Amino acid sequence: MFFFGFASGMPFLLVAGTLAYWLTENGLELKNITLIASAGLTYTLKFLWAPLVDRWRLPLLGRFGQRRGWLLLALGVVIIGLLLMAHLTPGRLAPFIWVTLLTAFAGATLDIAVDAYRIEIAPQESQGALLATYSLGYRIALIITGMLALVLADHVPWPQVYVAMAVFMLIPVVAVLIASEPDVVRVRMTTWAQGLQEGVVEPFLDFFRRFGAALALALLAFILLAKISDQSLGGGIMAPFYLGQGFTKTEIATVTKFYGIWVGLGGVFLAGIAIARWGVKWPLLAGIVLGAVSNLLYVWLIGADGDIWKLTLVISGENLAQGFQGTTLVAFLSALVNQRFTATQYALFSSLVMLPGKLLSAVSGGIVEQTGYGVYFWITALVAVPAVVLFFWLAPRIRFGGGHEAATGVDAPDTQA
Repeated sequence: MFFFGFASGMPFLLVAGTLAYWLTENGLELKNITLIASAGLTYTLKFLWAPLVDRWRLPLLGRFGQRRGWLLLALGVVIIGLLLMAHLTPGRLAPFIWVTLLTAFAGATLDIAVDAYRIEIAPQESQGALLATYSLGYRIALIITGMLALVLADHVPWPQVYVAMAVFMLIPVVAVLIASEPDVVRVRMTTWAQGLQEGVVEPFLDFFRRFGAALALALLAFILLAKISDQSLGGGIMAPFYLGQGFTKTEIATVTKFYGIWVGLGGVFLAGIAIARWGVKWPLLAGIVLGAVSNLLYVWLIGADGDIWKLTLVISGENLAQGFQGTTLVAFLSALVNQRFTATQYALFSSLVMLPGKLLSAVSGGIVEQTGYGVYFWITALVAVPAVVLFFWLAPRIRFGGGHEAATGVDAPDTQA
């Protein structure tokens, strides 16, 4: 799981945050940078093809198993995509954008397969340990694609940086080849109609059957809103902001992409301790509030004029909150999944988590050009208020389990998530 987490983390910044630095240095306008770097929106749409990953055993690669076959295919496409981005460069913008979208699509598919593998490979009581190990690998990948990539870009051309990132992706390929395939009995369909019913329709009907229509819709709305503050700072908006405050790429890389990652890991472990002590319920609420409030730290950073200590304090608070919130939310979402539809249901939940924030970040460049960074950061904090309100509506209607126990409707105590 460490290497699979590493695999999931590698493409994410290379088609979004880190890519924005490359685009900025090529002189693109801010609104175009945020639109191109929002290729990460594919991660929010992955539930659309997750049923395919859940049900279709790939030819040739399928001999490695349902999950490992898809892992190998996605890894291969990511590697090829990164090499093509290095070859084309933003100088050939139209084909470069298409290849970036392909790479993001493959990265999202990799996420689907990794999440399904994690949930299927071990029982519920082991999921906490797997999640922590996965998170460590994921954040190591963020250090490489964030800090190391930016530092390298100060000394070598960007195409060479992306070639180096493609080479790093060979590491999880080896891990997939030596890993075990989850021992899961899968329902085999004999017709397309049966396949569509089992792969596309049933995962969604199952969720509504277990929770009831009203509660299921409220849960989906909560999932949509829970992480909007955190996700709204993606899409390339932060790269021009940091550079505009007088920080060099090496300083940005060291503080935000190296130091910040380790602070985020501290948030992950704090969340684990909190969940073990109090269950998921109140740490989940604390994570939403902390994630929103931490965005306001960036208002204080405006006009920093290269003050590295200011940047360090801001990144400390933001990454600690981000790590805490992300862990509590993943624990909650994992408990909602029926293992009969692992890839499809988890992909839907994790996509909904990212969707509103990604949409906001996609138009963030236009908002900033009209209002300034300060107003935008306030917007990203205040949009979390509906999630807090919805949490208190759900609280008396949902029993939040500790760790990865079930979260079930009060009126249906015999159903399990």
